[in-house]
Amino acid sequence: SSFDEEQIKEFIEKYKPGAMMYRPMESHKIKNIHENLQKYSKIPLMLAANLESGGNGICLDGTYFSRQMGVAATNNIDQAYNLGMIAGKEANAVKCNWSFAPIVDIDKNFLNPITNIRTFGSDKDLVIQCAQYQMKALRENCVIPCIKHFPGDGVEELDQHLVMGVNNLSVDEWEESFGKVYRTLIDEGLEAIMVGHIALPEMSRKLVPGIEDKDIKPATLSKELLTDLLREDMNFNGLVITDASHMVGMSATSKRCDAVPGAIIAGCDMFLFANDIAEDMAYVRKAYEDGLLTEERLEEAVRRILGMKAHLNLTDESVIIPDKKELDNIGCEAHRECAKKAADECITLVKDTYKNLPVNPDEKKRVFLVYVGSTPTTKGYTGDPVKKVVIEELENAGFEVDVCPSYYDLEVENGVSPMNFVKMLNHEPRQAFIDTHDFALVVINVKGYAQENEVRVRWSCNHSCELPWYNEEVPTIGMSLNYTNHLIDVPQLHTFINAYAPKREHIRAAIEKMTGKSEFKG
Repeated sequence: SSFDEEQIKEFIEKYKPGAMMYRPMESHKIKNIHENLQKYSKIPLMLAANLESGGNGICLDGTYFSRQMGVAATNNIDQAYNLGMIAGKEANAVKCNWSFAPIVDIDKNFLNPITNIRTFGSDKDLVIQCAQYQMKALRENCVIPCIKHFPGDGVEELDQHLVMGVNNLSVDEWEESFGKVYRTLIDEGLEAIMVGHIALPEMSRKLVPGIEDKDIKPATLSKELLTDLLREDMNFNGLVITDASHMVGMSATSKRCDAVPGAIIAGCDMFLFANDIAEDMAYVRKAYEDGLLTEERLEEAVRRILGMKAHLNLTDESVIIPDKKELDNIGCEAHRECAKKAADECITLVKDTYKNLPVNPDEKKRVFLVYVGSTPTTKGYTGDPVKKVVIEELENAGFEVDVCPSYYDLEVENGVSPMNFVKMLNHEPRQAFIDTHDFALVVINVKGYAQENEVRVRWSCNHSCELPWYNEEVPTIGMSLNYTNHLIDVPQLHTFINAYAPKREHIRAAIEKMTGKSEFKG
């Protein structure tokens, strides 16, 4: 987390990491940090980022292109290439050289709160094809792809940040889905795999006959899944890294003193994140001294890390030292235009059974806007910026916007008061509502991450005026700016649009299609 050059120098010289990962920050800052990291490393570093949706995975001023499901929804495979191209070019500008993407999980369970829009969908062949195109573009920009999360997420509805994940497919079912994805990409020369804290019980039972339930571990700690299956059966000779080690999925079955070296013993070559770095390294050293972590396994892991660095040609100074001119690629106009095109192509009309669309603002101008966001998690909440964008874009399109109150906003605006709840219960006479509104628009921007195992639409308070009581009073349109499964909580809405992202480009494109200025293509 440090920006200070002297602290970076001390850290590198003391711990000699093989790779580093910084969270996104301004491009000029991350450029300087990466330059200092390489300056003080005897062997140049791999520098990683979650380049899942564009250059924003490493630079705050980078281009948000699209989530994976938005890419798949375009039905244009070139957009998968563009995702990798923009992410790779902007990452390369600050000499980030390792992408923890593509995500090759399969959206088999639409209730899963982690996969959903972070997948290319439920069709394994489309997942493979999109990943291939994304990886091709990353490699062309000197960024090594690392696919995730082996042996595959998206089957259950739980979040492996909170529990040990369980992929409960039979061996045959797994081979026909996730197995095909991994075997295809491995056979094409895959360089790296991130392993999830996800168990694959039926495969473990096949590989270790008689294994007891208590001994079934997440893949990160499972020798039969990493060594017997991934290395020997699937012939993967690239680098294996754990998913983030602070996730509960790793600690669910093992003490940390066992899990840290246990991941390396099982077959992981690199370990992602530390709790206390000195303590974690001591755990590995003790396992080595006790003979649990063998010289052979340690040598194998180090050789793969060095092999990856050689593959990246990190001894070439031009590969590791950022050129200031390349910063012009970050968030550039060409990339933003590319993102706009992808947004235009992905917006999906899920249903319009009452033929509410298109809505002409010259004829139906007065809209009742209900914006449903995630529950605020901080006392610093001062309003949802996405809500403001939605209002702006509706007004720019020619609508008069009557915004339904939100309990969260009332608490901020009026202070904590029981009268805020009373206000949320108020309903004007139905006829008065009908006389003053032409249609209603319910915009849902609810998401979850490492906080709850199931993410559903949650209104700001109970019995509130947000609830779709207006659905049969005036034409009502639903729009999701995030997950694609929100329709299950508002099935009575006769019109529903998936927009895939809470970004201005997606919101504007969705409104253009809603008003008939552009056709739905997703």
